[in-house]
Amino acid sequence: TLAASVAGVLHVGEVVDTSDADWRRVFAVNADGVFHVGRALARVMSPRRQGAIVTVSSNAAGVPRHGMAAYAASKAAATMFTRCLGLELAPLGIRCNIVAPGSTLTPMQTGMWEDEQGAARVIAGNPATYKAGIPLRKLATPEDIAQAVMFLLSEQAGHVAMSDLYVDGGATL
Repeated sequence: TLAASVAGVLHVGEVVDTSDADWRRVFAVNADGVFHVGRALARVMSPRRQGAIVTVSSNAAGVPRHGMAAYAASKAAATMFTRCLGLELAPLGIRCNIVAPGSTLTPMQTGMWEDEQGAARVIAGNPATYKAGIPLRKLATPEDIAQAVMFLLSEQAGHVAMSDLYVDGGATL
Protein backbone atom coordinates (compact mmCIF):
# COMPACT_ATOMS: atom_id res chain seq x y z
CA THR A 1 0.00 0.00 0.00
CA LEU A 2 1.31 3.41 -0.99
CA ALA A 3 -0.22 6.67 0.22
CA ALA A 4 0.43 10.40 0.34
CA SER A 5 -1.12 13.04 2.58
CA VAL A 6 -1.15 16.30 0.63
CA ALA A 7 -3.80 18.66 2.05
CA GLY A 8 -2.86 22.11 3.27
CA VAL A 9 -4.33 25.52 3.98
CA LEU A 10 -2.63 28.83 4.64
CA HIS A 11 -3.33 31.77 6.92
CA VAL A 12 -1.21 34.86 6.31
CA GLY A 13 -1.00 37.36 9.13
CA GLU A 14 1.10 38.35 12.08
CA VAL A 15 0.58 36.43 15.31
CA VAL A 16 -1.13 39.36 17.07
CA ASP A 17 -3.67 39.50 14.24
CA THR A 18 -4.30 35.73 14.05
CA SER A 19 -7.63 34.75 15.58
CA ASP A 20 -8.20 31.56 17.51
CA ALA A 21 -10.48 30.43 14.68
CA ASP A 22 -7.76 31.03 12.06
CA TRP A 23 -5.25 29.06 14.15
CA ARG A 24 -7.66 26.15 14.68
CA ARG A 25 -8.66 26.05 10.98
CA VAL A 26 -5.03 25.79 9.84
CA PHE A 27 -4.18 23.12 12.41
CA ALA A 28 -7.38 21.19 11.65
CA VAL A 29 -6.26 20.62 8.07
CA ASN A 30 -2.47 20.73 8.23
CA ALA A 31 -1.83 18.85 11.48
CA ASP A 32 -5.05 17.08 12.53
CA GLY A 33 -5.68 15.91 8.97
CA VAL A 34 -2.21 14.34 8.76
CA PHE A 35 -2.80 12.63 12.11
CA HIS A 36 -6.17 11.18 11.05
CA VAL A 37 -4.89 9.99 7.65
CA GLY A 38 -1.66 8.62 9.11
CA ARG A 39 -3.45 6.72 11.88
CA ALA A 40 -5.93 5.21 9.41
CA LEU A 41 -3.12 4.17 7.06
CA ALA A 42 -1.12 2.68 9.93
CA ARG A 43 -4.12 0.58 10.94
CA VAL A 44 -4.42 -0.79 7.40
CA MET A 45 -0.70 -1.23 6.68
CA SER A 46 0.43 -2.69 10.02
CA PRO A 47 -1.19 -6.13 9.63
CA ARG A 48 0.19 -6.33 6.07
CA ARG A 49 3.68 -5.39 7.32
CA GLN A 50 4.42 -3.33 4.23
CA GLY A 51 3.74 0.08 2.76
CA ALA A 52 4.99 3.61 2.32
CA ILE A 53 3.49 6.90 3.47
CA VAL A 54 4.58 10.37 2.36
CA THR A 55 3.39 13.55 4.04
CA VAL A 56 3.68 16.74 2.03
CA SER A 57 4.70 19.33 4.59
CA SER A 58 6.61 22.56 3.89
CA ASN A 59 10.07 24.01 4.23
CA ALA A 60 8.31 26.49 6.56
CA ALA A 61 8.24 23.63 9.10
CA GLY A 62 11.96 24.15 9.63
CA VAL A 63 12.52 27.78 8.59
CA PRO A 64 10.47 30.60 10.17
CA ARG A 65 8.32 32.69 7.86
CA HIS A 66 7.15 36.22 8.61
CA GLY A 67 3.37 36.38 8.82
CA MET A 68 3.00 32.60 8.56
CA ALA A 69 3.22 31.35 12.17
CA ALA A 70 0.06 29.22 12.07
CA TYR A 71 1.06 27.60 8.78
CA ALA A 72 4.68 26.99 9.83
CA ALA A 73 3.72 25.60 13.25
CA SER A 74 1.08 23.29 11.75
CA LYS A 75 3.51 21.97 9.15
CA ALA A 76 6.16 21.44 11.85
CA ALA A 77 3.58 19.40 13.77
CA ALA A 78 2.76 17.36 10.65
CA THR A 79 6.45 16.76 9.98
CA MET A 80 7.25 15.56 13.49
CA PHE A 81 4.10 13.44 13.63
CA THR A 82 5.16 11.69 10.41
CA ARG A 83 8.65 11.05 11.76
CA CYS A 84 7.22 9.60 14.99
CA LEU A 85 4.78 7.47 13.01
CA GLY A 86 7.73 6.32 10.92
CA LEU A 87 9.62 5.29 14.02
CA GLU A 88 6.67 3.19 15.16
CA LEU A 89 6.05 1.60 11.76
CA ALA A 90 9.62 1.02 10.54
CA PRO A 91 9.97 -2.30 12.44
CA LEU A 92 6.95 -3.50 10.45
CA GLY A 93 8.61 -2.65 7.13
CA ILE A 94 6.51 0.48 6.58
CA ARG A 95 8.37 3.60 5.47
CA CYS A 96 7.17 7.11 6.39
CA ASN A 97 8.80 10.17 4.84
CA ILE A 98 8.18 13.86 4.31
CA VAL A 99 8.44 16.04 1.22
CA ALA A 100 8.93 19.67 2.24
CA PRO A 101 8.20 21.96 -0.71
CA GLY A 102 9.18 25.57 -0.86
CA SER A 103 7.30 28.13 -2.92
CA THR A 104 5.31 26.21 -5.52
CA LEU A 105 3.25 27.64 -8.34
CA THR A 106 -0.21 26.85 -6.94
CA PRO A 107 -3.28 28.94 -6.10
CA MET A 108 -2.07 29.03 -2.47
CA GLN A 109 1.12 30.76 -3.64
CA THR A 110 -0.43 33.11 -6.17
CA GLY A 111 -3.13 34.09 -3.68
CA MET A 112 -0.43 35.87 -1.67
CA TRP A 113 0.76 37.96 -4.60
CA GLU A 114 -0.16 41.60 -4.96
CA ASP A 115 0.41 41.78 -8.72
CA GLU A 116 2.11 40.10 -11.69
CA GLN A 117 5.52 40.66 -10.09
CA GLY A 118 4.72 38.22 -7.28
CA ALA A 119 6.82 35.38 -8.67
CA ALA A 120 9.83 37.64 -9.15
CA ARG A 121 9.54 38.89 -5.56
CA VAL A 122 9.34 35.36 -4.17
CA ILE A 123 12.35 34.24 -6.19
CA ALA A 124 14.38 37.31 -5.16
CA GLY A 125 13.48 37.04 -1.46
CA ASN A 126 12.92 39.91 0.95
CA PRO A 127 15.68 40.75 3.43
CA ALA A 128 13.33 43.12 5.31
CA THR A 129 11.21 40.11 6.38
CA TYR A 130 14.17 37.71 6.62
CA LYS A 131 12.95 35.75 3.62
CA ALA A 132 15.62 34.00 1.58
CA GLY A 133 15.15 33.86 -2.15
CA ILE A 134 15.33 30.77 -4.34
CA PRO A 135 18.88 30.12 -5.58
CA LEU A 136 17.62 27.88 -8.40
CA ARG A 137 15.81 31.04 -9.66
CA LYS A 138 12.43 29.40 -10.28
CA LEU A 139 9.31 28.39 -8.44
CA ALA A 140 8.58 24.69 -8.10
CA THR A 141 5.73 23.25 -10.12
CA PRO A 142 3.19 20.84 -8.64
CA GLU A 143 4.84 18.20 -10.87
CA ASP A 144 8.21 18.82 -9.15
CA ILE A 145 6.61 18.04 -5.82
CA ALA A 146 4.67 15.05 -7.17
CA GLN A 147 7.87 13.54 -8.59
CA ALA A 148 9.56 13.77 -5.19
CA VAL A 149 6.55 12.10 -3.57
CA MET A 150 6.57 9.35 -6.20
CA PHE A 151 10.28 8.74 -5.61
CA LEU A 152 9.75 8.31 -1.86
CA LEU A 153 6.83 5.95 -2.49
CA SER A 154 8.86 3.89 -4.97
CA GLU A 155 11.16 0.94 -4.40
CA GLN A 156 14.03 3.24 -5.44
CA ALA A 157 13.62 4.73 -1.97
CA GLY A 158 13.36 1.30 -0.37
CA HIS A 159 15.81 2.15 2.41
CA VAL A 160 14.67 5.74 3.00
CA ALA A 161 12.66 6.19 6.18
CA MET A 162 11.79 9.17 8.39
CA SER A 163 13.51 11.52 5.95
CA ASP A 164 12.50 15.09 5.27
CA LEU A 165 13.24 15.88 1.61
CA TYR A 166 13.30 19.63 0.95
CA VAL A 167 12.17 20.39 -2.61
CA ASP A 168 12.60 24.14 -2.61
CA GLY A 169 15.25 25.10 -5.14
CA GLY A 170 17.71 25.76 -2.33
CA ALA A 171 15.52 28.31 -0.52
CA THR A 172 16.35 26.89 2.90
CA LEU A 173 20.05 27.52 2.24
